[in-house]
Amino acid sequence: MEFIAVLAGLLLATQVIAHLCRRVEIPEVIGQILVGIIAGPAVLDWVHLNSMMNEFQEIGVIILMFIAGLESDLSLLRKYLKPAVVVALLGVIVPIVIMGPVSYMFGFTKLESLFIGVIFATTSVSISVAVLREFNRLDSREGATVLGAAVADDIIGVILLSVMISVINGSNNSGHGNGQPLGIVLLMQLVFFGGTYLLIRWLAPYLIHMSDRLLTVASTSVMAMIICLGMAAIADYVGLSGAVGSFFAGIAVANTKHKEVVDRSFIPIGYAMFIPLFFVSVGLNMRFDNIGESFVFVIVMTILACLTKLLGCGAGAKLSGFSMPSSYVVGSGMVARGEMGLITAQIGYEAHLLSPMYYSDVITVIIIATVLAPFILKNALKRSANELE
Repeated sequence: MEFIAVLAGLLLATQVIAHLCRRVEIPEVIGQILVGIIAGPAVLDWVHLNSMMNEFQEIGVIILMFIAGLESDLSLLRKYLKPAVVVALLGVIVPIVIMGPVSYMFGFTKLESLFIGVIFATTSVSISVAVLREFNRLDSREGATVLGAAVADDIIGVILLSVMISVINGSNNSGHGNGQPLGIVLLMQLVFFGGTYLLIRWLAPYLIHMSDRLLTVASTSVMAMIICLGMAAIADYVGLSGAVGSFFAGIAVANTKHKEVVDRSFIPIGYAMFIPLFFVSVGLNMRFDNIGESFVFVIVMTILACLTKLLGCGAGAKLSGFSMPSSYVVGSGMVARGEMGLITAQIGYEAHLLSPMYYSDVITVIIIATVLAPFILKNALKRSANELE
């Protein structure tokens, strides 16, 4: 019952602080992380991660990634395929090429440096969508390209994360992939991705259609949950992250006519408990013992986090025929890392791709860049509006 009481207290705290964050137009995930920082070892030392909390936050990651896949509009990606893919590719390559070597200069290992590049190659456009909608530009060519590029960015990021986890698990044979040699693990993962195509194309639509015939409550949502958890378990078995499996499960269910029904049911399931606890756990993992020593690192990486997406994605838009003001809008729309960056960092942290010593610094950079992102985008939209007048 002690865990139940802690759970109730944390959920109450996340609700209150998320509400206050919304009032001042700050992403609510920032407030949820702050709850973990204050309640955890970094400040008050009241709450610690335990086995139960870890299970809950892991389910939170799986559901959050499923929702991300569910809300990935592949039709939008197909419509703006060329500019979206060019923007996404440069938005992934530039952070890896610049932030990876800079991290290495700060004393990170080569593997950690590469992983930091992958973390900051991610994009979360939930904040950008709100700003674009506020300026009535969500349905514009720039807005559609940002959304399409975000879908491509997520898919590329998930694949890169999968490769890194495969390599590290294969090299240390830590029990993932059923303890098999790296070659066998990679073969199983190829089969997994082949099976993912079959799931998206045929199996998920068939299973969701069959669920309509079941005389049970919320049968469609339950079947979607089975697909989500099943794919997560299979992905973990072949040496990938469970979040990777749930992401592609979300894309598969999004390919069915029941996408909206599943979306409406999964959002309350996730956000009522599991997803807030994931963000709280991010805060509980943070430490500020060496914040004085890492101050320069945080400042430099925050500047690079903003500039690499801004310049990389902006250059991709320019190459795709956008004007300079429109390219600035596209680039600034891709700056926020948000939950995608946090999920990637957390998964890598658990897979030992990032040492505990630097975890807090990387999370701090993600948070600051995410807070700055809407201000950069608003400036870009105002400049673009002035050009149109």
